[in-house]
Amino acid sequence: MEHSAKIRQLLEEKKKIFTDLNDEVWEYAEPRFAEYKSAAAHCRVLEAQGFRIRLGLAGEETAFIAEYGSGKPVIAILGEYDALAGLSQEADCTEPKPVEEGGQGHGCGHNTLGAAGAAAITALKDYMEENGMSGTIRFYGCPAEENAGGKAFLVRDGLFDDVDIALSYHPSNQNLADQGGSLANFRVFYTFKGTSAHASGAPHMGRSALDACELMNVGCNYMREHMISEARVHYAYTNVGGTAPNVVQSDAQLLYAMRAPTVTQVKELYDRLEMIAKGAAMMTETEVTIRQVAAYANTIANDVINERFEAYLDEFLPLDYTDEEIAYLEGFRKVIPESEKRAVAAQAQQLFGRTEKAKEAAQMPIWNFHAKGLVGGKGSNDVGDVSWVCPTSIIRTACYAAGTTGHHWLRTAQGKSSVCHKGMLLAAAIMACTAVDFLRDPELVAKARENWLDRLGGETYPNPLPADCKPEIW
Repeated sequence: MEHSAKIRQLLEEKKKIFTDLNDEVWEYAEPRFAEYKSAAAHCRVLEAQGFRIRLGLAGEETAFIAEYGSGKPVIAILGEYDALAGLSQEADCTEPKPVEEGGQGHGCGHNTLGAAGAAAITALKDYMEENGMSGTIRFYGCPAEENAGGKAFLVRDGLFDDVDIALSYHPSNQNLADQGGSLANFRVFYTFKGTSAHASGAPHMGRSALDACELMNVGCNYMREHMISEARVHYAYTNVGGTAPNVVQSDAQLLYAMRAPTVTQVKELYDRLEMIAKGAAMMTETEVTIRQVAAYANTIANDVINERFEAYLDEFLPLDYTDEEIAYLEGFRKVIPESEKRAVAAQAQQLFGRTEKAKEAAQMPIWNFHAKGLVGGKGSNDVGDVSWVCPTSIIRTACYAAGTTGHHWLRTAQGKSSVCHKGMLLAAAIMACTAVDFLRDPELVAKARENWLDRLGGETYPNPLPADCKPEIW
C-alpha cells in the first residue's frame, strides 16, 4: 500500500515514546476506575504530540478523549489501561514471582493495548499533517474494561454517537482480525441479610445469610443443565459473613457474572437467577438485595474493516525476531501448561487440518503468521457496546509465546519484552494504515456502515445498563 511504508517510518521515529509508555503503564498496574497514573501518562504523551484532551467523561474520572482535526469522517481508536487483581509478577521471569503479593498485574496486556492505540493515533496525525488530510481522529482512553465495562457508560452518554469508524486492538497469541463473537455479560451482586445468633446456644434464633448464598449457588448449578450450551455463569463470594463458625452469619454476598451470545439471552439468565436468589431467601427466611453493576453487549465485527486489517497483516508479516528473542520465547514455552500447548495444537489443526504444517505451527515459539479464519474464544469485551453504535472491529497481534493464556501471570511477565513491543507496533501500523484508507475513501466508510447495518439486522443497541447504574469501584 502506498502509505504503509510512510506510516511505519513515522512509527519507527517515535517508537521509544510508545514502548516507554507501554512499560510505564505496566509498572503502574492500576485496577478498574483507579487508573489515575496510567490515564495521566497517556494524556501527557498525547498532549505533547499535539492532541486536544477532554477529561473525566461519563462519570469516569480516568476516561478521556484525545482529538485532532475536524469534520468528517470521525475515526476512533480505542485504548485501555486497567490491570487485573492478583496477577502481579516480575517482568521476564519464567516462574511465579509477584512484585507485590496479591497485587495488580497486566495479565491481559492492557498496558500494550493503550500504548498501541496511542502510537497508531500519533502516526495517523503526523501522516494527516504531512498530507493535508481532513477529518477527525480520536483516541478514546477507556477505563475499567475488566469487570466493570467502562465503555458501556461512554456509549450510554453518547460519546460515540458521531463516530463513523472505530478501530480497536488486543494483544494476543495470534495475528488476526477478530471475527466478533465475544459474549454479552452482566455483573450482579446478590446481598443476603439474615439474623445473627449463637450457633450452639441459640441456633434456632439465627437466619443464615451464608446458607442463602450456598442455596443460591446450588440452584444455579442445577440450572446449568437447562440453559443454552453457549451460556456461561460464574460466581464468587465477596462476603462470607465473617470467620467465626460459632456465629450464624447475618450478612453474606455473591458476585455473579452471566454470559451468553446476546444481551437478550443474558437477560433471560438474569431473570432466572433472580427467582433462584429469591427462592434461597425464602428458604432461609433472609432478605436479598439484587444490584447490577456492569453490562457488556456482544461484539459485532465489521467485514469491511476486517478486510483492511487482513490486507495489512499480509503485507507486514512475518516479523523479524532476533535469536535472543526466540530464546526468550522458548524459555516461556517450557513453562506453559501442557493443556495450553494442546489448545495451540488444536488451533493449528483448525487452520491447517491434520498436516505437517499444523504440526510445525504447534511447535512454534510464537505464531509469526496471519492466522486467518481462526475462531476466537468465549470472553466478553466492552468493545461490544461500541460495535452496536458504529462500525467497529478488533485487530489482534502476537505479543507472547504461543500458548500463553490470558488473565495469567505468564502474560504479565512478558508484557515489557521486545517481543511484546514488536507486536504492539505491528498493531499500531495496521490501525493507522486502516484509518488512512477510511479517511481517504468516503465510499469505504459507506460500505462499512452498510455492512454494520446488515449485521445488526434491524436491531438497535440494547443498552444493557440499568438507568441508575453508575461507574464505581466495588
